[in-house]
This record gives sequence, structure tokens and C-alpha cells, in this order.
Amino acid sequence: MKNDLLFDFTVNRTKQTVFVNREFAAGLSLVWDAFTKQEILDQWWAPKPWASKTKFMNFEVGGRRFYAMVSPEGEEHWSLQEYTSISPKTNFKMLNAFADKEENPELPASDWDFNFSEQNGKTKVSMTIYNESLARMEKMIEMGFQGGFTMTLNYLESLLTTLSQRQ
Repeated sequence: MKNDLLFDFTVNRTKQTVFVNREFAAGLSLVWDAFTKQEILDQWWAPKPWASKTKFMNFEVGGRRFYAMVSPEGEEHWSLQEYTSISPKTNFKMLNAFADKEENPELPASDWDFNFSEQNGKTKVSMTIYNESLARMEKMIEMGFQGGFTMTLNYLESLLTTLSQRQ
């Protein structure tokens, strides 16, 4: 892991919002693909030893991704994401809700806003995660979101290094 890459994780309980800023030593197109293509997402979107398993994904406005984080023992925690806005290679927004295995969302959901920018060979991803409910945000935090998401973003950095070397 390169120590000169920005990583900031801030929880603002008053605003019911989590802010994550992370730089990657990879080009914008590759980082964008890592967040928007199922075959790459499933390689990193879960803290190890858990794995991400996407049942379906349609990355377009109004499209959805339905996936589970699966434990080594086979325990599944499902989530449903609905894409609400997409500006290619600069921004996308989605609603994210915990769900059951039949795609029934557990409301309230959270609003995720991803912003991408590239400078000097590094790509910065700024994520804002707004929760309508403080209780939902607290549940995310209680489930280990900060540690788990930090771990997954570190896996993404390693994956991007590998994928960059193949290009």
C-alpha cells in the first residue's frame, strides 16, 4: 500500500452522513470500471473473508444491482442498489438498502453519491453516504462499516495495481 494516497473516513452523526475520500494509483477509466462493472465489483466489494456475489446488475439510470455479501460458512447479507443518476466517469448516485433474499428492501435506505476525478496519474473517489435515519446509520456503523469498507477499499487498491499491470 502506498502511504502517499489520500484516505479520509468521516462520520457526521448530526448530518447522518458518512464522507469517504480515497485516492487510487490508477487511471480514471479503470477506477470507474471497478465501481460500475459487476465482474470487477465482485472481486473487491466485501471485506475478506467475505465475498461479494451479484445476482444481477444493470448499471443505468433506474437500473439495479442485487447482491449478497457471503461469509465463508455461506451466511448471506443481501443489499439492493438502485442507480438514480449517472454522469459517465465523473459521478453516479444510488439508493442502497439492506434487503432479504427475495429483493424486498429494508427501509429506510441510504443515498450514495460517488464523484471521480483524476490528477497526476491518481484517481480520487469522493463518496457521500446520507442516511435518512440516524438509526440506519448507527446500524451500518455497528455492523463494522468503517473497518469493513476501509478493508474493501484497500483490496480495491491491490486489485487496481494488478489490473493496471495487465494493461
